[in-house]
Amino acid sequence: MASSRDSSGRILFGLLLIVFGTLFLLHQMGKLDFGDIISGYWPLILVFAGIWHIVTNNFRNVGGGLLLIIIGGLFQLAKFEILGESAWHYIWPALIILVGLWMVAGSFGRKRAVLTPGSKESDLDAFVIFSGLERRVESQSFRGGKATAVMGGIDLDFTQAKLAEDRAVIDLSAILGGIDVRVPKSWRVEVDGHPLLGAIEDKHTHVPGDGAVQTLFIKASAILGGIEIKD
Repeated sequence: MASSRDSSGRILFGLLLIVFGTLFLLHQMGKLDFGDIISGYWPLILVFAGIWHIVTNNFRNVGGGLLLIIIGGLFQLAKFEILGESAWHYIWPALIILVGLWMVAGSFGRKRAVLTPGSKESDLDAFVIFSGLERRVESQSFRGGKATAVMGGIDLDFTQAKLAEDRAVIDLSAILGGIDVRVPKSWRVEVDGHPLLGAIEDKHTHVPGDGAVQTLFIKASAILGGIEIKD
């Protein structure tokens, strides 16, 4: 199951790279103005982000992805001037209400987790949109997982955790948002990063400790966002 999600996410990310690379190439050849395309089609980034979220979650928990697709689609229709001015005056406030309802529902859904001092779960599954999340993982047999931040931020603290079988893999995706990850100095971190108009920084310093070396493999994708790994 996990390998299937990884493959789907990498295929979609690869397709995005091909599209953006082609646009940059045409821009360098003087065939088009990439700046005009970004200003006119930037809402499609939200649509692609929504599709990405749905595909990488194996078409489960699609609420966040559908919300992104709807918002991006409406913004794009407005850019094309398909929506009349009168209709847009009603749609814009409705979007704000929709996002507010989503945030409130998400807060109630995470209420139990927020009240606990740290997460004891061995698997990570975090997703935020237009909001922030701080999670301290204290599992002594952490196996891995994924975290996605869309127009929001996620702070992950693994300083009190230990890895199952001395290794784990996490997938991080920052889309118009940011993810900060804190790990113990004794951990060895390997990053496979794919930034697209974004940044992925590994500021972690490995200081070998006693016992077997624990290795955290991070697959990171940043689209107009940032991911930082530190001590």
